Amino acid sequence: MSRALHDYDQLLDLLDIEAAVVADLVDNARPDLRIPHASGLTVGETARHLGSVYRMTLEWIRTGDSPTDWQREPGPLQSPRDFVASGARALVDELARHNPADPCSTWWAADSTYGFWRRRMAHETAIHRGDLQAAVGQQVAAVSDGFAVDGVDEVLTLWLGHRLTIQGVVAARDSSVAVTTGGRVWLVRTTTGGIAAWRTSADEIARADGMVSGFPAQVYRWLWGRLPHKAVTWENDKEAISQMWALLRVATR
Repeated sequence: MSRALHDYDQLLDLLDIEAAVVADLVDNARPDLRIPHASGLTVGETARHLGSVYRMTLEWIRTGDSPTDWQREPGPLQSPRDFVASGARALVDELARHNPADPCSTWWAADSTYGFWRRRMAHETAIHRGDLQAAVGQQVAAVSDGFAVDGVDEVLTLWLGHRLTIQGVVAARDSSVAVTTGGRVWLVRTTTGGIAAWRTSADEIARADGMVSGFPAQVYRWLWGRLPHKAVTWENDKEAISQMWALLRVATR
């Protein structure tokens, strides 16, 4: 269940492509421009974040453990564009040297493979590429349905289901929400004792208190807090859906 729903070679290619777009956007935008729907984040902060995260990931892969020391911002003679582009290039080249199924240290016990990092960094980059396009007034370029469905799976199972669990975050009340898009269904159970999310079948939708549905790219970006609620369809228990959305904001901050 932990493995990606998208082809791993395509995920690596998408990471490479999306990072190149990010580098170009950063090179032509004011660093103080605000990112819509992203809690005060700016273009400059986004560039520093991505360049830093690429280097952190590369160090984690090479050492086999969570790093404590890596380059977190551009050097004195380094542009934000180069900070992003060089970090992405080194990471993509390293990931390309390994089979995605090979063992690799990660921060998710359910997927300790190189494939985890291909998937994680592809989605990290795609979401922030959309942020930058929105900040500079461009139309946010669409992602494929297959990539978006995989992104829905990742944000629900990895971020909501796993990250909040290890942080000890629980819900204010017991409820469940079905999320459906692209022919796939997930059930999210939020309780006062814990939070879980998993892939399931359409037969399980009737068990949920609420349901969220929509086109894959819209559900994907809404789950990441990048689109307003009207971008997707809410049905039945709206309080249950609101609670899930609020917990996602904690999980993905």
